[in-house]
Amino acid sequence: MTAQRLTKVAVTGASGFIGRYVLSELARRPVAIVATTRAASRLANLAAAIHIVEMDIAQASVESYGQLGHPDILIHLAWDGLPNYTSLHHFETELPQQYRFLKGMIEAGLSTLLVTGTCFEYGMQSGALSEDLTPLPINSYGYAKDALRRQLEFLRTIHPFSLTWTRLFYLYGDGQSPNSLYSQLQAAIIQGDAVFNMSGGEQLRDYLPAHEVARLIVELAMRRYNHAIINVCAGQPISVRRLVEGWLTQRGWDITLNLGHYPYQDYEPMAFWGNSLKLDACLTDATNIEGTEQ
Repeated sequence: MTAQRLTKVAVTGASGFIGRYVLSELARRPVAIVATTRAASRLANLAAAIHIVEMDIAQASVESYGQLGHPDILIHLAWDGLPNYTSLHHFETELPQQYRFLKGMIEAGLSTLLVTGTCFEYGMQSGALSEDLTPLPINSYGYAKDALRRQLEFLRTIHPFSLTWTRLFYLYGDGQSPNSLYSQLQAAIIQGDAVFNMSGGEQLRDYLPAHEVARLIVELAMRRYNHAIINVCAGQPISVRRLVEGWLTQRGWDITLNLGHYPYQDYEPMAFWGNSLKLDACLTDATNIEGTEQ
């Protein structure tokens, strides 16, 4: 009888906001985990079973796949330059570095890749956004992400591999960027502010807690789907005002919302959310679920 071995899953951007949640989710599963970061000190409190590899993908070499222990699955979260979505850095610097790293991993033998994209790839399209819509990004970040997806699709015609491109919508949770809505509200509460300045709050968005986003990412990665694009979303719109009011109620926070203090963003439509039908279909599919390999 052939002994089973654990599926090895590598995670780039492991010390980032969503990366920490992904590592926590993977730790609940029978897999071998490799966490990559530019500074191992950022992951000092991880469980001993998680193998940490210091790596800067901007300096990646042909040895990167081996340095990561020849993983079966790569969950690629790393991306520099956020939250400045309009910086030219995204396509002038980040895009070529990202593609060079991922191409090297594929050519060296990586068979399964999940990459996190963004709802900004849809641009100014409104309503329920489904994966079959033509991407029309209008900011540098959305453009660079969509360009990377297209490059990987071309690469796949020469070096076949399983690709899942997860388009993330909005998420929130502890440890998020200080510039995020959730973190700013949390900071205002801690500081004892009487008023919280925000936009009018009538824009409709699609929000999920970070731990749920991580669960969905890991679930899709472990199933080794090759559906290319899958929205990771709630599938239901919620106004930003109602979202914030919900946070206040759930946590017992007391602060007055100063609605209309900030203008609405000009790089987002007033109402858009993700169509979750494809995501739901993938999650209810009983096939392709992995935990171990022969």
